[in-house]
Amino acid sequence: MQTDFLSNLRRAFPALKLLEAEPLSGHTTFRIGGPAPMAFPSDAGVMAAVYRFCLERGVRPLILGAGSNVLAPDSGLNRLVLCTREMTGLTAQGTVLTAECGVLLSRLASFARDQGLTGLEFAHGIPGTVGGGIYMNAGAYGGELKDAAIWTEALLPDGTLWRAEGEDQGFGYRNSAFQRRGAVILRAAFRLTPGDPDAIAETMRDLSQRRRASQPLDLPSAGSTFKRPQSGYAAALIEGAGLKGKGVGAAAVSEKHAGFVVNLGGATEADVLATMELVRQTVLEQSGVTLEPEVRLWGMETEEPSCNL
Repeated sequence: MQTDFLSNLRRAFPALKLLEAEPLSGHTTFRIGGPAPMAFPSDAGVMAAVYRFCLERGVRPLILGAGSNVLAPDSGLNRLVLCTREMTGLTAQGTVLTAECGVLLSRLASFARDQGLTGLEFAHGIPGTVGGGIYMNAGAYGGELKDAAIWTEALLPDGTLWRAEGEDQGFGYRNSAFQRRGAVILRAAFRLTPGDPDAIAETMRDLSQRRRASQPLDLPSAGSTFKRPQSGYAAALIEGAGLKGKGVGAAAVSEKHAGFVVNLGGATEADVLATMELVRQTVLEQSGVTLEPEVRLWGMETEEPSCNL
């Protein structure tokens, strides 16, 4: 990326935190990725202004939340990354919670519990943000964000502000109208139901225990590596193909949960990609099912913006 652009960005937004060569490995749950120019907008207004500034100069940035569904290239990126982690505004009005895109889903669920509101317990252990969660319609244990999201504000690829309500949000399985239109999530609102805080907390504890028992939370990963196919489950197909523990280099299919490709220590982007291809090819040969990646492969991204968990 041209240093002139970064200098101009710094002059236009003197309060904006801007790092010119920030290791992506420190911002992704895979713990993989080389350096990239990275900026940290403080709120939705600053994000919109910075994003439009970039577009006006022919720069289309990538959007990063908690980095929990991203595989970044070891060589880094010559492309600006806008990180949402400082965009943490969160309010309650009656049974409606409004959250900026950088709010962690676990924090959103805990905030709902503290307000005596039920409907987001499933999100407590999802290691992502509201922005990425809305973008991909994150879900677990029978719940999805679409069940509670009543409106979302986002930026379209041309910088236009778009407020989508109800069905206009276009939620599907790990999909949304925002993803299909290449939009950047700014904030979202969720309508919940009054409930007993103690019962809500107990449900959250139970789901946390189930996650710890079934998922390799002690190893870096991007969670579920492949999307659920039309029939069956990716993890069942991978385990049925005898791929638990198999991998390339320092990446492997988890012994604990076949749906996860994990970093055993020092894995590279190439290790993970080769392991994913091993899984894809083996499952295709044995079951005839083509698995599609759920993790975003930044080394193969187009110029469309992507909003990541």
